[in-house]
Amino acid sequence: MFRFELILVAAATLAAGCTRNSPLSSASPSPVSTTVTPPFTGTNPFYQPSNLPFGAPRFDRIHNEDYAPAIEEGMRQHLDEVEAIANQTAAPTFENTIVALERSGDLLTRVLKAFGAVTAANTNDTLQAVQTEESPKLAAHNDAIFLNDKLFQRVRQIYDRRNQLGLSPEQTQLVERYHLDFVRAGANLSEADKTHLRALNQEESKLTTDFQNRLLAATKAAALVFDDREELDGLSEGDIAAAAEAAAERKLPGKWVLRLQNTTQQPAQESLRRRAVRQKLFEASIHRADRGDSVDIRATIQRIAQLRADRAKLLGYPTYAAYVLDDQMAKTPDAAIKLLTEIGTPAVAKARSESAKIKSLLDRDIPDAPVEPWDWQYYSGKVRSAEYDLDESQIKPYFELDRVLQDGVFYAANQLYGLTFKERKDIPVYQPDVRVFEVFDADGKSLALFYADYFKRDNKSGGAWMDSFVDQSGLLGTKPVVYNVANFTKPAAGQAALLSFDDVTTMFHEFGHALHGMFSHVEYPMLTGTSVPRDFVEFPSQFNEHWALDPKVFAHYATHYKTGAPMPQALVDKIKKSRTFNQGFALTEYIEAALLDMAWHTLPPGAAKQDVDPFEAQALARYHVEVHEVPPRYRSTYFAHIWGGGYGAGYYAYLWAEVLDHDAYAWFEEHGGLTRANGQRFRDMILSRGGSEDAATLYRAFRGRDPSVEPLLVQRGLKPEPSDK
Repeated sequence: MFRFELILVAAATLAAGCTRNSPLSSASPSPVSTTVTPPFTGTNPFYQPSNLPFGAPRFDRIHNEDYAPAIEEGMRQHLDEVEAIANQTAAPTFENTIVALERSGDLLTRVLKAFGAVTAANTNDTLQAVQTEESPKLAAHNDAIFLNDKLFQRVRQIYDRRNQLGLSPEQTQLVERYHLDFVRAGANLSEADKTHLRALNQEESKLTTDFQNRLLAATKAAALVFDDREELDGLSEGDIAAAAEAAAERKLPGKWVLRLQNTTQQPAQESLRRRAVRQKLFEASIHRADRGDSVDIRATIQRIAQLRADRAKLLGYPTYAAYVLDDQMAKTPDAAIKLLTEIGTPAVAKARSESAKIKSLLDRDIPDAPVEPWDWQYYSGKVRSAEYDLDESQIKPYFELDRVLQDGVFYAANQLYGLTFKERKDIPVYQPDVRVFEVFDADGKSLALFYADYFKRDNKSGGAWMDSFVDQSGLLGTKPVVYNVANFTKPAAGQAALLSFDDVTTMFHEFGHALHGMFSHVEYPMLTGTSVPRDFVEFPSQFNEHWALDPKVFAHYATHYKTGAPMPQALVDKIKKSRTFNQGFALTEYIEAALLDMAWHTLPPGAAKQDVDPFEAQALARYHVEVHEVPPRYRSTYFAHIWGGGYGAGYYAYLWAEVLDHDAYAWFEEHGGLTRANGQRFRDMILSRGGSEDAATLYRAFRGRDPSVEPLLVQRGLKPEPSDK
């Protein structure tokens, strides 16, 4: 999954991103600190901009205790800069107001970019304490920009005269974006309502930090510990060795630990032969955060939902979803729900047909037993073996992580865009597993830095994402420094990191986000790279997944990790033939989760706190997508996307963007596929443009028309190929 510019995830009120130009600031006094922050002096590594290539963070010098004073000083400096802009006597102009805001907040941006990375991917008790302390202050700091009436009046005057100022299209877009952000943040409210809004924002920021920290602890605590190796029957020797190493890391010698990933279903479910163990793993997953203990999350999300509904009402919207979608491509919750339910109907039907096949195999082992959620992964693997003669253990040896990265992900980027990559071991990182690559453009000029952090850790948030340490900007003269994070199982020492094809797809997906950031070619920070609507931001990433199965790319990376032999064509054909396998399950679990998101965020203001379990059941029944053996990809209590990742009322965006990505790939197929010319066109018209133009307009210019849903239905196996008719 992409993290949508949330530099500090705890500052959940900043769903549009806390970039240099959309700062975290407040005209009201910050909450009283409960800790003593060390002074910010010249010895702090954030005191001066980094002298590393591209301004990459000095992780070799940054320590836990450096973040809080740098954040505090960053807010102070930023507020001074903003107040100077708001209080100047000169008449407002594009340069002295909009451009000045774009240049403000340099220190705060630098520290929050680094802090956001480590708190998501390599946190600890000290960093979590800093998050808890600074989160409400940052939420308040954000309000200073958007609730400062003097500043808003300057922005509004420029907005009202934008068509008479001789601005370029990008400058006009920037002015309109600023004005919209101010209005959506409450700039038109009365002073009393602004005070109320500040309180809502600060409370939500605290609760979102609480959610993030509780979920991390709950996921770690819910990992299964085994005393008997036989209970892991069915796992590969490599997976068992990794489980032993995970136990050793927890100081549990002689035991085995299966860590949880953030989704409902767990990868080990496909291999574990003992049904009771699969059930135990499934129940550990779905109940990780609702056991009534110190990390129970239910009360936290109940209150966040109420706060969001109240904020929407204050801002003039009937629901939080209506507020969020008002400036997205979908525009309304009804439009998003319509897409989800229309595709949900055939998806559920397909899932039920898949369930019938699973039942026939389950009956051979346990006659008359109902199919349970913990059966699906295991028996669907058997169905795939029976129907396609394809087993995960057959294909993993051909997907060694470094080979996939270098000869797959990077190779596709070379073929499409002319990029080349050189590993940089002289750039400091925040954790030893992280790798850094310098990216060179087709003309040989250095374009960007790319960080890759792929292995699961107990102190890393679940899922996969992209973000940046430095954003591209012509105004500031900065080049992009971007990173990808995932949660693949780390192999035991001396063993190869072998991936499933789902993991391979994840690597291509997240690198699509990285390309969006690296290819940005805009002037202003607010419009850079991935600063686009949520339901457009997943388009480049999902589009990039297509190249994982492109014949030329696939042949280049899918080689046996021991022998170097290419994957036999018969096995390649099986993978391609099986691409629509289990799509009923995959779509249904996703759509269920997306509709749960909508159910929470279409609650009206003043609604009572919802009892999580019955609320979920009622929502799925209302939308006619409930399938017992196919639970939602995320239950509410560990749905990090919507409570802590900036995707509240936005999880539908993956499907919305999937319509775009399949339709765009169809254009590539119509025009010769994997070629430099096609890649350059996509780069020039989509990937380089950031948010400098309306997303729908960008897509229409590229495709020559509005997107069609037909390619998605074909790719997902919900509609036959045209040649099959």
